Amino acid sequence: MSPTQTLIAALTLAFSTLAAQAQTPTAASTPRADQREANQQARIAQGAASGALTPRETRRLERQQAAINRAEAQAKSDGTVTKQERHRLHHMQDNASRDIYRQKHDRQRAASAPSR
Repeated sequence: MSPTQTLIAALTLAFSTLAAQAQTPTAASTPRADQREANQQARIAQGAASGALTPRETRRLERQQAAINRAEAQAKSDGTVTKQERHRLHHMQDNASRDIYRQKHDRQRAASAPSR
């Protein structure tokens, strides 16, 4: 499977997970975290598509997003997201956002991307 196909599969899985969570009214609600997650996934996809992210950088950022998803699921598991859990999720997302920015702007390019 090519890196592009892997990325598309990962994004499809992430967005379907978000859609399933949005349809579950009894789950603890974290709409702000969910929106940030969707925005970060889109930034990663755009970086991979444009060549600003190498396949290795893309995999690392996707793993980081998966860790945030696991932390969010764990926070929601008891039906309530506490202030501390919410703070931890926001902190993880802040770090991920900074990592996405740094990786997209580090002048490393994917091999198949045209140089600018």
